[in-house]
Formats: sequence, structure tokens, C-alpha cells
Amino acid sequence: MKITIGSDHGAVELKDAVKKVLADLDVEVDDVGTFGTDSVDYPDIAEKVCAAVTSGKSDRGIVLCGTGIGISIAANKIHGIRCALCNDVYSAKMSRKHNDANVLAMGGRVIGYGPAEEIVRAWIATEFEGGRHERRVNKISKLES
Repeated sequence: MKITIGSDHGAVELKDAVKKVLADLDVEVDDVGTFGTDSVDYPDIAEKVCAAVTSGKSDRGIVLCGTGIGISIAANKIHGIRCALCNDVYSAKMSRKHNDANVLAMGGRVIGYGPAEEIVRAWIATEFEGGRHERRVNKISKLES
């Protein structure tokens, strides 16, 4: 599996911690930035990560900002993206099982490294259930057009 990851300045430390978890899971990672604490605009990061997902360059994406809210809103503006802001393991699992989320969002200023690690592990390991959920995901996709 290949994941493209990106964060704004508010979540660089969390991004680095998440990259370690992904390495432990033998996930290939493409980091599109940012790499320091100088202010950057999270919509630009969301666009880079989501472009990798929608083009097929990556299987999924992870986006991070201070709260995860802004970057998840930006990501969900991109056709073909189903970004889930997750602050707990249950939501991460359900975002995959029921919503086939292809991008995970978290907030560097609101979630600790331990919970973030558990969320990422659950999100990576969980597959989409399909069935009645596929019908609903298809309806979500129709809303984009």
C-alpha cells in the first residue's frame, strides 16, 4: 500500500509520528510537506495529497492540520475524495467499513501521538464492507456531479 501524507505547520510533529507508524506497517509513504513550522495554507497541502489519491499514484492519503477540520473540509471539495476526520479508533474503522474513506484527517493540536497511532493502525487495517454501504457511497459520489 502507498500513502501520500501532508500537513500544514500546525501538525508537522504529528505527521512525523504518523510516518513512523506507517513505516512499522511497511506502508510506502510519499510526504508532500510541509517540513517546518513556517506558516503554509492547508488547502494547498490537501490538494497535493488528494491529487495523488485521485490519480492513482497513492492508494490512500492522510492530511493533518491544527485541528484536522480545515484540511478535511478542503480535501472533501476535491472530486473523488472521501475524507474522514477521526479522533478515535471506532470512527476510523467505521470511516473505512461504511464510507470507504480514502483520506484520513487528524489534528496535530488536538490528538496525542498514542491515540493517533491507534487510529492510523485501525484505518490502514480496515477494509470497506461494500453491500448496502456501497449503495450509499455511490450516492455520495453522485452528489459531486
